[in-house]
Amino acid sequence: MITRLPGTTIEADLSRDDTEYILKSIFSMGGLVLSQVAQLAGLEPYDVQNWVKRGFCTPPVSKKYTKKQFCRIILINMLKESLPLGEIVRLLSYINGHLNDERDDMIDDDRLYVYLVRAVAAVEVFSEENVKAAVENAIADYKEPVPGGRRRLFKVLSIMVYAYFSTVLQRNVAQMMASLDQI
Repeated sequence: MITRLPGTTIEADLSRDDTEYILKSIFSMGGLVLSQVAQLAGLEPYDVQNWVKRGFCTPPVSKKYTKKQFCRIILINMLKESLPLGEIVRLLSYINGHLNDERDDMIDDDRLYVYLVRAVAAVEVFSEENVKAAVENAIADYKEPVPGGRRRLFKVLSIMVYAYFSTVLQRNVAQMMASLDQI
């Protein structure tokens, strides 16, 4: 099944669980410049700059974005279609504290993103039970750095999976509505 990695323009087969490999390949030569981040996320550069200025992401070092920063940006990008930015900040802060300081993170954003993609790919038929099972399986290897970390991660990923499918459904409705005008 070829599709796009959530929050990006990157085509990938989600059933292959190769998100880590794809990210590693993208960052094999070091960080990405703003234009590359924007292109891969399907954003305008000013969106990325705005999110950095607002403290949603740490600033690039020497004009280069790291894999963690890129994953934070694509998480926000994916969630923004179904959640207001304030709720996205609240969700990410719930798991990672201050968004402009990576030292208090309970999980790296690249690991969080990999778990999200795994969970999304595992939901074949959307239901509460299937989402719960998909998230549990996705985080099976998570080692909680503090007590309660797994519970927090489960909550955050569950919300993200619901938000992802909400966006998919909204897009489907828009396409169906557009087809009403066709003969």
